[in-house]
Amino acid sequence: MKKNILLVIFIIIGMIAIFNFSDYNLTRTVSACVAAQQQTSESFNYEKAEKYCEEKIKKEK
Repeated sequence: MKKNILLVIFIIIGMIAIFNFSDYNLTRTVSACVAAQQQTSESFNYEKAEKYCEEKIKKEK
C-alpha cells in the first residue's frame, strides 16, 4: 500500500515538472525562431516575427 502511494506521488510530481518545462521550451523555441527571422530578413519587425513563429510552432505541435 505504501509503495503504491509513493508511486502515485512520484507520477504527480513528474507531471507537474513536465507541464512547467513545456512553457519554457516553447519560449526558447520562439526566441530561436525570432533570431533566425532577424538574421534572414532585411526589414525586421519583432512583433510580427514573434507572432509568426508562435503560430507556426503551435500549428506543428
